Order: sequence, then structure tokens, then C-alpha cells
Amino acid sequence: MRFENKVVIVTGGASGFGKGIVEKFINEGAKVLIADINYESAKEFSNELGKNAEALKVDVSKALDVENMIKETVLKFSKIDILVQNAAIGMKPRMLIDSSEELFDNLFKINVKSIYLGAKNIIPQFIKQKAAGNIINIVSTAAIRPRPGLALYNATKGALVPMTKALALEVAQYKIRVNGICPVAGETPMLKEFLGEQDPSTAYENFKSTIPLGRLAEPYDVANACLFLSSEEANFITGVMLEVDGGRTI
Repeated sequence: MRFENKVVIVTGGASGFGKGIVEKFINEGAKVLIADINYESAKEFSNELGKNAEALKVDVSKALDVENMIKETVLKFSKIDILVQNAAIGMKPRMLIDSSEELFDNLFKINVKSIYLGAKNIIPQFIKQKAAGNIINIVSTAAIRPRPGLALYNATKGALVPMTKALALEVAQYKIRVNGICPVAGETPMLKEFLGEQDPSTAYENFKSTIPLGRLAEPYDVANACLFLSSEEANFITGVMLEVDGGRTI
């Protein structure tokens, strides 16, 4: 198993892409902290997975919660090898001029500030351990090929591209790698919100038709990309945006 004795944190790990990422790491021998705002779902999931999984309630937009997430993981598993920053929120399609300041603030708080907080708190731990660490930021094809009606969401994901690349340069001296994954919309609970008020089946088929490989992303697609970028096979890869999108951004 490729990740035996590795310790992984997955934010937003109780549902959607995060759940698939957690399962894949567990199946490859890792110990995983499932960090999620929905503790009940995270705890139920960790119980299903067994002794190598632990659940923790975390609001990724709060500095104290993220700081505690790092401390609790080290207390439980003695170290951290990989941080997957997956937690995010979406929005219903609307024009930018119809978007509230409250929506703007909330999207940037959850989707951008959280990535800053995670990196700020994990990097000192990686340096302290004197061992190579990995940060994987789950971005989106929205950062590369934005869709109308999602300007604010597009902006939050777009912000993560230079942040990820700049951070990769800053921490390369410590043998810490930082990469991003850009999945197309997937078969997750967020999908209905993204598709908006139009007929769900029509909206689904219309969007699917924009993906050359003819389907939406599945959690295992993103999980496989995470494991590759975290593995020894990718130890000379940092600062990349890996598109997991069936060709949508071509």
C-alpha cells in the first residue's frame, strides 16, 4: 500500500469529492483526519472506515479551528504528511450585479481564506518534522474556464491558482510540495446548486455535453489525482494545476 504510515488531513472530508479522497487514502494504508463542519456525518463516516480514521469538527474559515485541527492530528497520529484542502461552498447562478456583499464575503471566507489558514498552520508543522510535506488544494475548472452567472465563485477559485503557485515557490526550500487540482463539476451534493433553477435533467445534459469525455467528474477521479500528486512518483512536481475535467478546459 502506497500510503502506509502516512497521515493525511482532508477538509470537507465527509461528503462529495472529499469523501472519495478519504476513502482512497484509507484503502492505500493512510491514517486520515476527516475535518468537516458537519461533525455528525464525519463521525459516522470515520466509524465506517475504522481505526485509521478520525473525525473532527472544523470550520475552515476560523483560525482557531484550523490551528486546533493541526494540533489534534499530531496528538492523535504523531505527525502530518499531507493536507488536502477540499472544503468549499458553491452558489446558485446569478449575475454579479445581483450578488450580495454577504455572499461575496462568505464565498471568499470559505473558499480562499481557508486555504491561507490551512497553509499558514501546516507549514510550520512540516518544517518542524524536517520531512517532505504535501499540500493539495482542490481548485476548479472555474478558475480556468469561468461560467457566466458564477462570477464570485469563479473569482474565489481563480485566486487559488497564483496562491498555490507562489506558495510552492516559497516552501520548495523545505522540500514541501504544493499543487492544485482543477476538477470539472461532479456528481456531488453541490451539483444541483450549480445547475440553478432550470429543469434539472435538461441542465445536467446540457452541461455534460460541454465535456469531451462525456461525463461529469466522480469523487474517485479527484481522489486518484490527489494520490498521484501526494506520491513518490510525483516528488518532482510542484506548483501545478492538474485538470481533472474530461477535456472541458481544452
